[in-house]
Amino acid sequence: MPAITTSDNTEIFYKDWGSKEAQAIMFHHGWPLSSDDWDAQMMFFVEKGFRVIAHDRRGHGRSTQTGVGHDMDTYVADVVGLTDALDLKNAIHVGHSTGGGEVARYVARAKPGRVAKAVLISAVAPIMAKTAANPDGVPMDVFDYVREQTATNRAQFFHDFTMPFFGYNREGAKVSEAVRQNWWRQGMMGSALAHYKGIAAFSETDFTDDLKRIKVPTLVMHGEDDQVVPLRQRARCRPGWSRALN
Repeated sequence: MPAITTSDNTEIFYKDWGSKEAQAIMFHHGWPLSSDDWDAQMMFFVEKGFRVIAHDRRGHGRSTQTGVGHDMDTYVADVVGLTDALDLKNAIHVGHSTGGGEVARYVARAKPGRVAKAVLISAVAPIMAKTAANPDGVPMDVFDYVREQTATNRAQFFHDFTMPFFGYNREGAKVSEAVRQNWWRQGMMGSALAHYKGIAAFSETDFTDDLKRIKVPTLVMHGEDDQVVPLRQRARCRPGWSRALN
């Protein structure tokens, strides 16, 4: 399997499809999934002539189930290692949920010429958790519950989680059991410890300064009925955020 090895000997699995001469789109997945979550989008864009890349975050999917490094700075350092190894230039970085935070921090700190554009889809940025500086955030007891379920009841919790994740719990929704099972499969491939520790990474990391540093064109997309990363707390721009993305 294609992989890079980081400085702490963690193997990061990745997919790299299409011509190496084409413009690259790199996809960053959400918690607790893997690069497989982007298969449909990767198929679409590779057929349009793009080079498409996605990786399994450390502890997720086929990457090493390491016990260390489950924080946003290390996640981004792994992305730097991969983009350096592939020598990606003028790339478009697309991130969903946790991956959106990862994209925000990577793009803000990327070497000149590495990034052309960014897309943040239902991103956890600028910060999810309720704090004194973010009074509209999600209360910490919500994340404590997610931690407890991930540590003690992961298989059932992940199965149940697919209902609000896809909006299948809404009246009139057409439920696909295959889609639910594919989500569950991806989650269960990863490490329970990585998923447990990663909750703090996606909920408590403050990306405000990263967003202010982004200089490339950035598309922000967020569903009005997002039950996992609620729109009210996340995507409605606060003072300074919309200006940072212009």
